[in-house]
Parts: sequence; C-alpha cells; structure tokens
Amino acid sequence: MIRHIVFFSAKDKADLPAILEGLGTLAGIRHHDHFEVVENARVDPMGNDVDVVVYAEFRDRAALDAYKADPIYLASTQRVRPLRDIRYSADYEVPDRA
Repeated sequence: MIRHIVFFSAKDKADLPAILEGLGTLAGIRHHDHFEVVENARVDPMGNDVDVVVYAEFRDRAALDAYKADPIYLASTQRVRPLRDIRYSADYEVPDRA
C-alpha cells in the first residue's frame, strides 16, 4: 500500500472553503482505497503553517499514477494552485502486514 499525504497553505485564509472544495473533487477519482481532505486542527503549538491536509491510500504505485493522470486531478490542480501558497507532498510504501 502507498500512503499519499499532501499539505497546503492558503495565500488568503478567506480562500480556505474554495481550496477544500477544489481538493474535495479528488474524491471522485476511483483509484484510491481511502481518501480524506481536512482542514488542519492546529493543535500543535510548534507550527501551524499548514491549512489543509489531503490523505489517500493506494493499492500500489500504478493506482497512484492512475489517480494523478485522471482529468479530475488536473482540474483540481488548476482550481487550487492559484489559491495556495505552500504544497508539500509525501508518498511512502507501507509493508504488507500479512
């Protein structure tokens, strides 16, 4: 399994609803096994630069690649990119526990 985590910050906090909505469209892509878009709860006193978190799980690299190749992904990117400041992404493979 591959876990895909992306952190975003908004250029303008007033755009957070639009960012959440734009990233939420990614749920319509069928290649993930689990998908979440949430606003950061800001409970860590050390740093709260992140406004939005995208978390998804994929069966394998092919599923992640298919997700990123989907037209919905491109549309979401085009919608959110002008509104965001930072974007940090991490993908890592989780060993099979079986």
